Amino acid sequence: MYLLTREASPQFRTPIAVRVVREQADWHSPYGWTWIRCYQLDRYGDAVETRHLFVMPAGLRRLVLAPSPHTRPHGHDRVVQMSILDSFR
Repeated sequence: MYLLTREASPQFRTPIAVRVVREQADWHSPYGWTWIRCYQLDRYGDAVETRHLFVMPAGLRRLVLAPSPHTRPHGHDRVVQMSILDSFR
């Protein structure tokens, strides 16, 4: 899972979390950029939308799952750490 910010592409003014399905290596893109197929995630880490995104791989920030201290809806027991400040440490 990754956090996409402006470092990945100017389109991510508001960062989003994604789970990458695959890189679209057969799609032509300029040097340093690539197309990815991914699922956009909600704050619980659940997929809410399928996306094809044009990004700079060097700008992707890895996210980690952490135990949730509170009960989530629908019986979920994990939450995605999505603090933008944490992603730059």
